[in-house]
Amino acid sequence: MLFSLPNQLTWARILLIPLFVGVFYAPASWLDPAAQNLFATVIFVAAAITDWFDGWLARRLKMTSAFGAFLDPVADKLMVAAALLILLQLGRVDAIVAFIIVGREIAISALREWMAKIGAARSVAVSLIGKLKTTAQMTAIPMLLYHDPLGPLDPQAVGTVLVYAAALLTLWSMVYYLRKAGPTIRARAKD
Repeated sequence: MLFSLPNQLTWARILLIPLFVGVFYAPASWLDPAAQNLFATVIFVAAAITDWFDGWLARRLKMTSAFGAFLDPVADKLMVAAALLILLQLGRVDAIVAFIIVGREIAISALREWMAKIGAARSVAVSLIGKLKTTAQMTAIPMLLYHDPLGPLDPQAVGTVLVYAAALLTLWSMVYYLRKAGPTIRARAKD
């Protein structure tokens, strides 16, 4: 199932990352800043849609696989990390927010991998708080990428509020997962 249709969508999301980053390094004669913002936003939103769609498709077509379950979150985290680094470079997000979000993703990914290795993956399965965090994050990032005013809407202001909300939800979800894994961690520490 390495190249099933859902996995192909996930691979496509990974392949979009260099294009996404490259938009901001294109010569000014190719893309002015407003065009860079627009193209990067479109690429990020397309990636977010394929993230939802590949999971739905895998379940619908009964094509779920261990490889897909591994690759999908890796693609998500790479895209989010790339976006946050670009936003940090552009001065549209604070370093502490980027660090909280990326740091949590690394820590929880490591925790999930370890819990899966010892047969306790269910205790750190995706929760509602994790889904809320992802929703806030995936709404904030396109707004911060787009940056330019949309009539009366200021995407930068709205995106900033949402990315701070995402950072708080990120911390909350990390505490939640660590507490869920706590008994297993304590039991293993005694071994």
